[in-house]
Amino acid sequence: MYVRSMSEVQRAVAGLRAAVDAVLACGLDRSTAGEVVELLDELESAGCRLPAAQHRALARLQVETSALQMGAKNWKDVLAIRYRISGSEANRRLSEAALLAPRQSMTGEPLPPVLPATAAAQAEGRITPEHVEVIRKAVKKLPAFVDAATAEQFEAEVVRIARGAGPKATDDAAELELFLLDQDGPEPDDAERVRKRSLTKSRQGRDAMTAWRAELTPEAAAVWEAIFAKYAAPGMCNPDDPEPCTSGTPSQAQIDSDHRSLAQRQHDALVAVGRIALMSGELGQLNGLPVTVIVRTTLQDLESRAGIGTTGGGTRLPIKDVIRMGAHASHYLAVFDRATGSALDLFRARRTASAAQRVMLIARDGGCTKPGCPVGACGCQVHHVTQDWADGGLTNIDDLGLACPPDNRAVAPSGWSTSMSPRHEVEWTPPPNLDTGQAKVNTHHTPERLLRPEDDGEEVRNSADAQANPVGDAEACPSPSTSDPSEPGGPAPPDNEAA
Repeated sequence: MYVRSMSEVQRAVAGLRAAVDAVLACGLDRSTAGEVVELLDELESAGCRLPAAQHRALARLQVETSALQMGAKNWKDVLAIRYRISGSEANRRLSEAALLAPRQSMTGEPLPPVLPATAAAQAEGRITPEHVEVIRKAVKKLPAFVDAATAEQFEAEVVRIARGAGPKATDDAAELELFLLDQDGPEPDDAERVRKRSLTKSRQGRDAMTAWRAELTPEAAAVWEAIFAKYAAPGMCNPDDPEPCTSGTPSQAQIDSDHRSLAQRQHDALVAVGRIALMSGELGQLNGLPVTVIVRTTLQDLESRAGIGTTGGGTRLPIKDVIRMGAHASHYLAVFDRATGSALDLFRARRTASAAQRVMLIARDGGCTKPGCPVGACGCQVHHVTQDWADGGLTNIDDLGLACPPDNRAVAPSGWSTSMSPRHEVEWTPPPNLDTGQAKVNTHHTPERLLRPEDDGEEVRNSADAQANPVGDAEACPSPSTSDPSEPGGPAPPDNEAA
């Protein structure tokens, strides 16, 4: 049953809040086991039904306004910022709302949900959020050749199973149903291959290792098959050799002493091919900087050879690896301390940031500085933080920060505003629609800032003094200052343009 007027909706929600307050105020000290179980059953059913109302509200909100009018670049950010939830949770809510909420046609006529059986079971409280996730993923796996009627039957059958089985059993049954739909399936075509192609990497583990997973097209597989035939052959690109063979033919001694597995040889070949590409100088430029590795670290870590460096993409590298990499290609190393280097303050001489400034912003900010934004510096522009260039802002390193293009454009008189903190961290203040007192600094790219203690009355450093040098010149770094070193930022390259 749909409540038609907004006043009725508000009264219903007020009644819901009052009912929740009443339930929370009840004591259970004198309840029997049977009574507690009955209470849990009712709470579970009510909890399963509430998302249905949330889905309808989200769908209606997207009809009445836009994410830009709310002050965000997309609906995921609206939910993540206003309710302080993760981007993945916001995506989940939006995806479920798109599938389970009633819809409207272009002419305004009401349409049923995309998954009507799932929506009905959820509104009745017969399936849990875990069931909804299983059903949604199972329907998404339906092959492209399945017609609409078969897809509806498949959804209804999985929902029927979910009403009486747990999420794991439902998932197993759905996988069996998918298999029985067509055990052979149609001849794979180019469109299906293009749809499935992918190469993803997981988050870096505590051991600094990163897992990759790939679905390669026939062409991509053929390309790497040829490359591995050369560079992953026994004796090739062996890091254990004093002088690894990366061209020509390895010696018989190198082949005989190679005890690596095929998987290990292919990994080393991938590193060697990537290193050759970086050394070639033929990769061009990315946002005004040569395509290369940018690493940030502290002077103390560099001199002790015991710390870590962080790349432009956020990968952590042991210092010994940072120094070794400098022998293979001309990388950038940003060392934070009282070091001197290129002139970083350009005042009003130019609107765009210099290459030296971009390198240091990459090292300091690591990526988009707007709270919660995961875009690395490779996808960012240089933003005038304290005052826009058109309004008299200066192109100085302490007045600049990184921002992805949508967030850069979001800074406006009626939208977001930015400022620079005494710690030289870019602070973002949201528009009224999204301001709930949340954090103003993004630590996604620089989590080490969360470990930094609060100031103990000491004078906060007024500038992030730094120097950009090739890794190979690490020995030429100036001696450490007597003051405490600046904390490193996270890296990744921005755009040529300063906003």
